[in-house]
Amino acid sequence: MPKLKTLRAAAKRFKRTASGKFKRHHAFHSHILSKKTSKRKRQLQAAAVVKPCDAQNVARMLPYA
Repeated sequence: MPKLKTLRAAAKRFKRTASGKFKRHHAFHSHILSKKTSKRKRQLQAAAVVKPCDAQNVARMLPYA
């Protein structure tokens, strides 16, 4: 069985937690921040967990994560 390739773009965007779920970052936090409230910007800083419907695709992209 040959080695599987990791999708490098996904490896830079997702990390696996200790329980086996995947963490991701929020969008909309890179520019045009002046019109966004402090609460919204603060909540966008926090990591989120990938939804179960998308987790299977992420796991396929990261076979050794």
